Amino acid sequence: DVQLQAYGGGFAQAGGFLRLSCAAAGFTFDDHAVGWFRQAPGREREGVSCISSRDGSIYYADSVKGRFTISSDNAKNTVYLQMDSLKPEDTAVYHCAAATGVGVVVDIGAYDYWGQGTQVTVSS
Repeated sequence: DVQLQAYGGGFAQAGGFLRLSCAAAGFTFDDHAVGWFRQAPGREREGVSCISSRDGSIYYADSVKGRFTISSDNAKNTVYLQMDSLKPEDTAVYHCAAATGVGVVVDIGAYDYWGQGTQVTVSS
């Protein structure tokens, strides 16, 4: 079975940090784009960051640029999202997803596999 598991969420104070991990089972991230998305209550799911194993390209949403860092560990088949200088508006459920055979992509419809979400809550 193909599975993605996102974990590492929790509580943080504004200005603090958390690191999310996205681990794959049943496939490797080779020739995939892995993206992080978030959804806050009453809001649409939005793309936060994406990394492509095809060409190493990286995307960040303007709202997290300079604060979040995406990286991958191919040996562990895991993608990380380091979230620094957290803000209350970063509070959301964060999901990771994988798209096959593409570079960086933000379109939710392009993703083939989705992990369950992990809650991130940032207090002011």
